[in-house]
Amino acid sequence: MHEQARVALVTGASRGLGAAIARRLGADGWAVAVNYRSDTPSAAAVVDEIKAAGGRAEAFQADVTDEAATAALAARVSEALGPVETLVLNATGPQPELGVEELTWQDQLDQLTFFVKSPTLLVQAFLPGMRERGRGRIIQIGSDIVDRSLPRTSAYTAAKAAQHAMSRSWARELGPYGITVNVVAPGWIPVERHTGLAVDGYVAEVPVGRIGSPRDVAAVVAFLASDEAAYMTGQRVTVNGGHTSIPI
Repeated sequence: MHEQARVALVTGASRGLGAAIARRLGADGWAVAVNYRSDTPSAAAVVDEIKAAGGRAEAFQADVTDEAATAALAARVSEALGPVETLVLNATGPQPELGVEELTWQDQLDQLTFFVKSPTLLVQAFLPGMRERGRGRIIQIGSDIVDRSLPRTSAYTAAKAAQHAMSRSWARELGPYGITVNVVAPGWIPVERHTGLAVDGYVAEVPVGRIGSPRDVAAVVAFLASDEAAYMTGQRVTVNGGHTSIPI
């Protein structure tokens, strides 16, 4: 298949990390399916940016936590752009801070819906095509919260830990089919919803001495989607300037 024809689907790509990832993949020659749930103008703007830079992209509205919507999304993307080779699973939802005494089981389920249910639905929808072609990239957007384990984030932390563990299992299961599965785990990367929040205290703890940007995350995703990363699977790549660095 010609490089220009390769298709990547980025979920939750109307803004934030997803938008930056979509723009980077578009610049790298991928045809990009920009998934979004409700923000049509922002998704259209991302598509327009990719096209203005000479790339190919289309927007696809779908709630990727819903079984029927996810199955329909797979059919629509494949028909419009071609078979999907790379899945970037980025969609997320609210992450309220709740003490353990406040938590309900529904609070736990809300996080698991985004970080376990949705990835499972998406992989199931696109896996048959990847297996048939003998190649594929599944890239989950995780979080370094699993290492930081901050107070009042137990539901989010537990769901992210489950996402990481699930990805490692999938990597072993799908490797024989030429499909890699990796996690990109950003630290705190301010996006639109963080406007106005102070970053000085956080930056003081980051060894490289600066806050991260969505482009930092997008660059790692682009590498994992590329042919150069074909021998890399089952890994979690943390992108946080060394904030939770592991001794080597």
